[in-house]
Amino acid sequence: MASDKDPITCHVLDTSVGKPAKGIRVKLQGGHAPLKTFESLTDDDGRVKAWLPYSSVHSSGDVPMYTLDDVLSEVETKSTWTLRFDTEGYFGEGKTFFPEVVVTFNVLKGQHYHVPLLLSPYSYSTYRGS
Repeated sequence: MASDKDPITCHVLDTSVGKPAKGIRVKLQGGHAPLKTFESLTDDDGRVKAWLPYSSVHSSGDVPMYTLDDVLSEVETKSTWTLRFDTEGYFGEGKTFFPEVVVTFNVLKGQHYHVPLLLSPYSYSTYRGS
């Protein structure tokens, strides 16, 4: 893709303060088995526009070298993906009812998916954006 955004993006707004939620750790997982995992942090505008391959502190060896475009190009028609938002890391331990927000959705080959999350310490909502 000749774009500055990956085919799956997200945006988090903190409705308790009426501002973008900066610095939320987000994991994206999907594709075909074995599932691929990516990660990112929301920027100053609460957005994730690009993903890096996830490598846990317990992994050994080389850092994974694949892109979201690589993984999505292997999908024949449809795949299921999951976004995991670390909301407790954002609000602070014990300061939110939802320590993590998990959004699972289907992706059809060749489409862009934008997943906004409206967030407060005791509620959230999401939808398919554009």
